[in-house]
Amino acid sequence: MKETHLSKRSFVPRRLGVDPWSAGAFLIAMVVLAPIAAVIWIAFHPVENIWPHLMSTTLPRYLRTTLILMVAVGVISATIGATAAWLTTRYDFVGRRWIEWALLLPLAIPAYVGAYALVDFLEYAGPVQTALREVFGWQTARDYWFPQIRSLGAAIMVLSAALFPYVYILARAAFREQSGAGEEVAQSLGAGAFGRFWRVGLPLARPAIAAGTAIVMMETVNDFGTVDYFAVQTLTTGIFSVWLESNNAGGAAQIATVVLGLVIFLVTMEKVSRRKFQFFSLTTRHRPPERTPLRGSAGLAAFVACFLPFAIGFLLPFCVILNHALANADRWTDPALMRALGNTLRVGGIAAVLTVLAGVFMVYGVRLSGRNLPRLLLPVTTIGYAAPGAVLGVGILIPLATVDHTLADAVEAVTGRSSGLILTGSAFAIVLAYCVRFFAIAQGAADGAMGRVPPSLAMAARSLGRSKGQVLREIYAPLIRGSVGSALLLVFVDCVKELPATMLLRPFNFDTLATQVHDQASLENLGDASPGAILIVLVGLAAVALLARANR
Repeated sequence: MKETHLSKRSFVPRRLGVDPWSAGAFLIAMVVLAPIAAVIWIAFHPVENIWPHLMSTTLPRYLRTTLILMVAVGVISATIGATAAWLTTRYDFVGRRWIEWALLLPLAIPAYVGAYALVDFLEYAGPVQTALREVFGWQTARDYWFPQIRSLGAAIMVLSAALFPYVYILARAAFREQSGAGEEVAQSLGAGAFGRFWRVGLPLARPAIAAGTAIVMMETVNDFGTVDYFAVQTLTTGIFSVWLESNNAGGAAQIATVVLGLVIFLVTMEKVSRRKFQFFSLTTRHRPPERTPLRGSAGLAAFVACFLPFAIGFLLPFCVILNHALANADRWTDPALMRALGNTLRVGGIAAVLTVLAGVFMVYGVRLSGRNLPRLLLPVTTIGYAAPGAVLGVGILIPLATVDHTLADAVEAVTGRSSGLILTGSAFAIVLAYCVRFFAIAQGAADGAMGRVPPSLAMAARSLGRSKGQVLREIYAPLIRGSVGSALLLVFVDCVKELPATMLLRPFNFDTLATQVHDQASLENLGDASPGAILIVLVGLAAVALLARANR
């Protein structure tokens, strides 16, 4: 009895002790969620409450334009992505082998770069209108009608062309995983090509298409460069206007909560739709559907339907930007471009490494803890990826500025010297925003990779006396290296392209490639902006190559 009593007493402290892995995972989750919580707190406790003024003036217009933009881009992207995915997986036509991978390339072109290229191509002095005037003998713009370039419609077209690959990737995977037996049954019952798509293929792929469309709509809400260049007023541009022009952080936070509410609504709807429509294969013999050969006009129509989105989303903007970059070769040695490139590589690299390390640490810590709270926090931390960069900028800069001024005052009171703003006066805030925004990529990659490692390996290592850290280094690290490396590249590429958070959080005289390209293009100086845009596209192509390899 005495021995049993002592064993129980010795067991209790170890159970109640703080595990550094679990504590670290909890701390990382709090850091990721802190900016979202800060936005909500600031919105409900503003220094000057301008919510009634916003409701009666600009907010309805911001909200209406944002909703129109979201719905239109979502519908067009879903239509293009699902159609292209169906054609490339169900039919064999001339050019199919390369066009199914070319449809991924628009992901390498940031939407704001596509906007600059489209305006340059279609504006009054651009090649299209110049050619029309030469052919028809028109002298001025009053002699003919041409669609307004800087408009909501143009923003919808650019964003749709840049974002439809999100739907295409998921829909293509869903169509490829479907069994050919269902279509054969439908065909035997008299269903034509469109009937098989509408009644069999599309319903089975609906969850994947809904997930891709939700991502497209969230990216649309996040966009700042495109809508700002086209002078379209959305909730994101409203955050910049209220904060930077009206100098009202509380009002910016209140608009940010509306954006956050839209994002949470989209995420919830996507989860509900996926739960509502669940389909299972009732046979163990999975036979993929055979591609139907298309010849003549049918094959040409299928090729054109797939080529046009690729041409508008990648070929046109890339050629326009490349032409300007080659015509302004001296800009490649511009010191400002070199500084922006160095800043981009530095903050993007640091953020990517920290984000991936934090993701691996958190996933491993949650797996070790076995408790409910860390497991519940794990999926919640992915909200940072859904939150627009402008929202994270509000949630990071205002609290950091308060901490920064407090630290500066304390240092000056003790030493008599001013230390300056350490956190907001450096790139620290940008790195933190990148880590929070793209943490979901690293966490998802680490969770998926660790889930494929048999638990028996870790248990065997522990039974042989290895510590938890040694198990991570010696067992998990070699097995998850590929997934972690892919996540590192994807996070870095997203950091390079991120614009709204960088615009809000960058210190004085600090430019990245994205901000320099935006600043130069806003001044209608596409020649100076083109080298930086080409560098961003080249980095994006690396991520597209990785996606193409993963989706073979």
